[in-house]
Amino acid sequence: MTAAHVAPLPPIERLDRIPAGIFAATIAPLFEGAPRFLERLANARPFGSLEVLFERARQIAHAMPLADQLELIDAHPRLGAPPAGVSALSFVEQGYGREPAEATARDGAADQDRVAAELVRLNAAYEDRFGFRYCVFVDGRTRAELLPGMAAALEAGRTNEISRALDAVIDIARDRAARLGTAAREVTP
Repeated sequence: MTAAHVAPLPPIERLDRIPAGIFAATIAPLFEGAPRFLERLANARPFGSLEVLFERARQIAHAMPLADQLELIDAHPRLGAPPAGVSALSFVEQGYGREPAEATARDGAADQDRVAAELVRLNAAYEDRFGFRYCVFVDGRTRAELLPGMAAALEAGRTNEISRALDAVIDIARDRAARLGTAAREVTP
């Protein structure tokens, strides 16, 4: 799977005009779903630019009720989730698009097993402590490179972790939009 399996975004002028439900369905892959957030974002239009869309998305995410914030965070899969259970975009971001032989040659099978086991342990500890999934903008880092940040997050306060995770969701969506591109160039005034 690649990002190519997800359609490019329509130009912002079209996103600003299409019906709310179509808007939500169109940008849902950027945010892994989260219907209550997407409804709010659809109702915040027009944006005029993708930059404004993501600024408003961040504001909306931080201003939503807690239950809606957790829905948005938990829409993202766990780090190291089985590849069959993640979206096309998460599949690429979590490194499943790389050849297994490449990863084994680079890291060794034993190290891969250790990292996988540590991710399972840290995911469980994080969810037990905070009540929601750990969400981070992977940004090309390997799973092994993500472990220290995930372990350190266990020492943070819940409010700080919610805020950090919401920012990560928006950063992920912005990166996805950039990678997908738009179907046509945005018209600038």
